[in-house]
Formats: sequence, C-alpha cells, structure tokens
Amino acid sequence: MVRFVADPLLRKGEGGEFHDVGLSVDEITDTPKEVRFTVHRKDGWYNPPKGEQMTAWVLKLNGEFVALSPVCKHLGCTVNWNSNPQFKNQFFCPCHFGRYTKDGTNVPGTPPSAPLDRYETKVQDGKLLIGPLIKK
Repeated sequence: MVRFVADPLLRKGEGGEFHDVGLSVDEITDTPKEVRFTVHRKDGWYNPPKGEQMTAWVLKLNGEFVALSPVCKHLGCTVNWNSNPQFKNQFFCPCHFGRYTKDGTNVPGTPPSAPLDRYETKVQDGKLLIGPLIKK
C-alpha cells in the first residue's frame, strides 16, 4: 500500500515536459487563439499510446506569452473567447454565465470565484512551447 502512494511521488522527470503547439511566436498576438497539444502521461502502470488531447488559449500580453486553461473554475465547463456577443473581449462559460477578462481574471459578480489556470510557457527556436499548469 505504501508503494502505491509513494511511487508517483518519487518519480522524476514526468509531467514537467513542454509541448510544441505549432505556433511561431510571430503568429501570437493580443487576441487569444485556441491551440491543441498532446500530453503523454502514465496512469499508474498504464501508458496510453496516443496520449491525452489538451487545449489552451494563447496570447501575448504586455510582451509576455500567456497560455490559459479553458477550464472554468466554477464547475469545470469549457470557456470560449468572444462566444457571446453581449460580452465582448471576454472569455465566456455558457453553463452558468461565467466570465473572465483577457488575462484570465474572473469578472466580479459572475459565478467563477478564481481566475483561469495558466500553463508555463517558454520560447524555443522561435516557437511557443506549453508546459505544465502553474500550481497556486
């Protein structure tokens, strides 16, 4: 039983990889763009051959590359950029009318009580790479 709990904690080098999202840094603007990437991770002793499809919203804010998780912090629904004409230039969650500003901050008075999670980012050879979620 101890090994079941401790084994994942003792492993090194898993889960911290960066993934190419297929965009050069020149293609990234201040308008959020949806990107998809594949994460390969073991689930116990099972290693899925195709990996897990992930999504992020990427943009450039104040000279910094930002990658936001599309998962609403209210109930885990998926947010979209500018999907509701009533709320221009905001991420919108249609499930319970959750809203976030361009930088992922939750709009006061709407259901989400926390901002969208961010992924680590880095630039390599002129391309944007997305890493693990930043734990807060």
